[in-house]
Amino acid sequence: MIKRKYDKTNTSRLYEIAFIALPVTLQTIFQASYSLIDQLMVGTLGTISIAASGLVGKFSGLATFTIGGIVSVSSILISQYYGNKDDDGIHKSYSSCLLLSLLLILLFILPSIMIPANIIGIYTIDQQVIQESLSYFKMIGLSFLPMTGTMMISSYFRSIEKSKYPMYTSVFAIFCNILFNYLFIFGSFGFPKLGLLGAGIGTLLSRCIECLLLWIFKVKIAENKTSPHSNGKTFDFSFYKKIILISLPILFNEFSWSIGENIYAILYGRLGTTALAAMSLTNPLQGMFIGMFSGLSAAAVVLIGKRLGQNHMDDAYSMAKLLIRLGFLGSILISIVLIVIAPIYVTWFKIEQQVATTAIYIIYALAAILFAKVLNMIVGGGILRSGGQTHYTLFTDLIGTWIFGVPLGILCTFLFHLPVYWVYFILSLEEVVRLIISFIIFNRKNWMRNITTE
Repeated sequence: MIKRKYDKTNTSRLYEIAFIALPVTLQTIFQASYSLIDQLMVGTLGTISIAASGLVGKFSGLATFTIGGIVSVSSILISQYYGNKDDDGIHKSYSSCLLLSLLLILLFILPSIMIPANIIGIYTIDQQVIQESLSYFKMIGLSFLPMTGTMMISSYFRSIEKSKYPMYTSVFAIFCNILFNYLFIFGSFGFPKLGLLGAGIGTLLSRCIECLLLWIFKVKIAENKTSPHSNGKTFDFSFYKKIILISLPILFNEFSWSIGENIYAILYGRLGTTALAAMSLTNPLQGMFIGMFSGLSAAAVVLIGKRLGQNHMDDAYSMAKLLIRLGFLGSILISIVLIVIAPIYVTWFKIEQQVATTAIYIIYALAAILFAKVLNMIVGGGILRSGGQTHYTLFTDLIGTWIFGVPLGILCTFLFHLPVYWVYFILSLEEVVRLIISFIIFNRKNWMRNITTE
């Protein structure tokens, strides 16, 4: 009898996870494919264009992860208020976080448009790469605004267990991106042949369409059904205080981690254009395959947050353990896939043999460390944050990135002069350090809190 009850409970949990995780995973893969499609099409333009787009992608990642901090706060709050059936709290959480994210993204849009050469010059001293990236960078910078809207509205839908809407819009947007890239990169059907700039225009247009469709879904469908307008004040000091207390550690965490990742990119750039091009080729692949587990991370915030909001602590902990098991098994499977497809993947690009060989070794290194990256995303990025105890993940990431990752990277690059694939693998070992600390915090259960009653 006990065994059957356990199986039934886990079957129900698996259904809940799939209901949220699958649409989120598909959406993340589609969003990651923006970069992959750009790389595949830009890959026909040569090594310089590949390296240039990869460096712009690093700064774009900095913007994405920083805004992701506000998005995480929105998910934490909305999930718990949704579990507590508090529509007023849902509306205030979304509105407040949306305003903060729009203000924050301006810090990335303005320098992308005004000083792109200065920013790219931080990553590389290759003047050809810098000049090639400038017009593309400006288009990507403009696309940060619709990207922010998409991330916030998607977070809202996921948190109220309606993640299918972001998935629908992502499917449509990816086809738009392919079409626009084809028209503007290669000058098809009478359109101007713009090369790398065309890829930026395609990304900007498709992100605008995606954001607009999501906004229409929210206004016309989801909002009328799930979260009516607040009867009280949308903005009040006490609510902003709650947001700030949760968001500051996350923002500092995401920004600090992203700065660390950008320092890694600078180190790769100092290893030469071949190393830089190889890393640029593998970045979209990393984003796509690691993104396959973003659904589990999002499901952790939503499903565990909902249970914490209902004070179902034991059920929340059991759900967390199930998500960890799924993440570990899935990461092992994907690592095998990466090893198999690595030699095939590099043949899709018009690159020198040295670049191709280096890229293959980087993918092998990714496969070796993927389990730690995935579990950190689920445990640190989802489970530990679901109770609003965001200072825990700040602590683990600061230790991993700044005590282990960055110093090791500097040593490997400037002292030992290791090849880029060894530098990447050794840097990635900081994921293991973070994972060990995260599991210690997870087992202590101090992260489990109902923040709707505070």
